[in-house]
Amino acid sequence: MRHFKLLTIYFMSMAYIYVGLRHFIDPDFFLAIMPNYLTFHLELVYLSGIAEVSLGLMLLSKKTRIAGAIGLIILLILVFPANIHLVQSELSQSLLGVTKSQSIYRLPFQGFLISIAYWHSKNN
Repeated sequence: MRHFKLLTIYFMSMAYIYVGLRHFIDPDFFLAIMPNYLTFHLELVYLSGIAEVSLGLMLLSKKTRIAGAIGLIILLILVFPANIHLVQSELSQSLLGVTKSQSIYRLPFQGFLISIAYWHSKNN
């Protein structure tokens, strides 16, 4: 189990770093799911990208792994409204080329990601 956990740590780290970098390469993708009630959309996209890259890097070191995993839990909770907005917004779905059903499937996936981050926050 220890090797599997380490494998998931490396995989999740690379995934967060990749997605975080995508915030700068293709910010329009992330802007499309920003809820209207928020302001400073582009700045928030860049900020969340910085957070994803930083927290993904933190998973790689034993010294920072717990803090990185806890940070990811917080980040995943903070960005959850964007996933809800995607479910509610036909325009956002159209811009991203996803169906309402596909956007609904993203919601429990966030819970899965939070569970994995929680597991990574444990020192076993």
